[in-house]
Amino acid sequence: MYVDHAFSISDEDMMMETSYTANNKPPIKEIALAVALLVFGTLGIIIGSLMAYNHVGGDTAHGLFFAILGSILFIPGFYYTRIAYYAYKGYKGKSSATSCL
Repeated sequence: MYVDHAFSISDEDMMMETSYTANNKPPIKEIALAVALLVFGTLGIIIGSLMAYNHVGGDTAHGLFFAILGSILFIPGFYYTRIAYYAYKGYKGKSSATSCL
């Protein structure tokens, strides 16, 4: 008698096929990206502000461009760095699994 088990799911099949292990390693690449966004965003805001108000290295339009670009980089960098820090410190409700990094 031929029985096709290709589409049947049993407890034995699930135990044999799933190799779920808890991944407790921190997401190093994602945290590095968040920190890089934070650093480059901060530098962009500072350099853009200096260029816009003091006319150092460029005119006002270039300074505003760098300040806006720095803000666009700074906001997600700060947000994800803060979440990674809270997960590292073990604050309630923050974990690397829920941090969306």
